[in-house]
Amino acid sequence: MVNEIKIWYNRAKKDLVAAKHSLESGDYEWAGYQVHQSVEKALKAVYIKKNNKLIKIHDLVLLARKINAPNEIIEICSKINPSFLDTRYPDSSKDYTIEEAQDLINFAEEILKWTEKYL
Repeated sequence: MVNEIKIWYNRAKKDLVAAKHSLESGDYEWAGYQVHQSVEKALKAVYIKKNNKLIKIHDLVLLARKINAPNEIIEICSKINPSFLDTRYPDSSKDYTIEEAQDLINFAEEILKWTEKYL
């Protein structure tokens, strides 16, 4: 189980690095999607550690609540959550700005720091 937790968290860190590369290349929507993926994987690593199993959901707020994350983490998740759909479906697509993408990356960094304490 320890190895699985490590794999999930390492993937979370890789996705965050990829989001930063997307930001640098001007692909802000993709950066938003990668941020969501990063945070989802980091929270799932904590979930696996606490419950010895994987949960297959994409809602970051629900996932954060299931691991009893503090309110400030849940609040950050609520700001990242829309990027999962906004960036995947052209009919609901939102054009992200560089500032919005950077904010999402900053939020992800906060969550990864928080999750690392529990792993």
